[in-house]
Amino acid sequence: MIRQPAQPEIFKKASKLAILGWVLFDWACQPYFTLIMTFIYAPYFASSVVDDPARGQSLWGFATSAAGIFIACTSPVLGAIADATGRRKPWIAAFGVLIVIGASMLWLGKPNDPSTILPVLIAFAIGSIGVEFATVFNNTMMPLLVPREKIGSLSGAGWAMGYVGGMISLFFSLAFLASNPETGHTLLGFSPIFGLDAAAREGDRATGPLTALWFVVFVIPLFLFTPDGKRGKKLFPAVRHGLHSLNATFREARKHRDLGYFLLANMIYTDGLLALFAFGGIYGAGQLGWGSMQLGLFGILLTITGTFGCYFGGKLDDKIGAKAVVLGSLAVLIFCCLAILSVSRDSILFFVPAEPPLPGAGLFSSLPEKLYLVLGALIGAVAGPVQAASRTLLVRLSPHEKLAQFFGLFALSGKITSFVGPFLVAAVTALTASQKAGISVLVAFFLVGGLLLSRARINAGNDARP
Repeated sequence: MIRQPAQPEIFKKASKLAILGWVLFDWACQPYFTLIMTFIYAPYFASSVVDDPARGQSLWGFATSAAGIFIACTSPVLGAIADATGRRKPWIAAFGVLIVIGASMLWLGKPNDPSTILPVLIAFAIGSIGVEFATVFNNTMMPLLVPREKIGSLSGAGWAMGYVGGMISLFFSLAFLASNPETGHTLLGFSPIFGLDAAAREGDRATGPLTALWFVVFVIPLFLFTPDGKRGKKLFPAVRHGLHSLNATFREARKHRDLGYFLLANMIYTDGLLALFAFGGIYGAGQLGWGSMQLGLFGILLTITGTFGCYFGGKLDDKIGAKAVVLGSLAVLIFCCLAILSVSRDSILFFVPAEPPLPGAGLFSSLPEKLYLVLGALIGAVAGPVQAASRTLLVRLSPHEKLAQFFGLFALSGKITSFVGPFLVAAVTALTASQKAGISVLVAFFLVGGLLLSRARINAGNDARP
């Protein structure tokens, strides 16, 4: 019997439990971004495994670039295949395995041990590929759960839940795992649990296995309660169908002027966001001398402001439109990046002297540190809405029956040059031996991305095309 092609899936009212299962996916994934990419493991890698923040920043950037190239080359094909098979959960499970493997292997990174640098970078790339692809297929489930006019709120709720999960995992890591190498105590004054050795930085290394376990536990509700798409073609016919339809998808995308501007803009400003997340913690460690405690508390502040930002950003998305939310957020990011470049350990506004932190003065005692906290809080408040509103724009602009393919293009637009941002930061940092010079390139990404998106004719409110 010949199986008919999958028909366009339409929204059917989902239960609250089904929606909660979908939202918890962001909660399950967020520690990979919070603990590993930004606030604990990446700074630990740059300052302790490599023992040189500038060189560590460049190596981390090259690994991020390598993962981005692979994702860029394969995501549209996988999206086309997913549309043909109709099922998303098997793909999420398969790439979830990569998250678990990659995150768990980060335990291998030992302080001042050059032999562990390459295994750590490979593990990081594997996990990054897994978390990005799993997210692509999770995103395509949104139209199955809520009506079109509620997608902005659902997307914002997912990002907000992710930020809460990231904050809790970060607080747990600071309270019970990561410790001050000098005192051997965690943020709450405890010795690390499970007998973790503070001198060997085992608390920082343990954030990798913790991320893997966290994902396994909290992704279960998605598989138990959230409905999947209808079964379409079998795998191998779907592969052939997906490859044949991919060219048609590219041709169709070229016919949509506004969608083209959006995808191009998303490609550029997502590069900037990816590099900002990848190097934010490393930059704080190198410029302000922050350790795991300061960076962890900084991360908690960002996740708190990010949670509120995502929630209210989702409401604004439904009310005034995703385009306005993205453009406003990009303007704030440009301002924050310029201001961050003006802050160093002993100065603010580039030239104004400021007292550096005094020994025994407590956390965040200097003016540069306080200013960095304020700017970080602003970044946290707008970074989530940029991403949440971008995926609702994609849902509203794409043909419903080819949503997974267009989410593949969306992932492609966010990844095809994703190696460029981290690579430029890494290359400029390596050439100049200056973290500030490397980070300065991010301003151009946000500015150009915003200008391109402003050219897309998208109506406010529901963002429907004219």
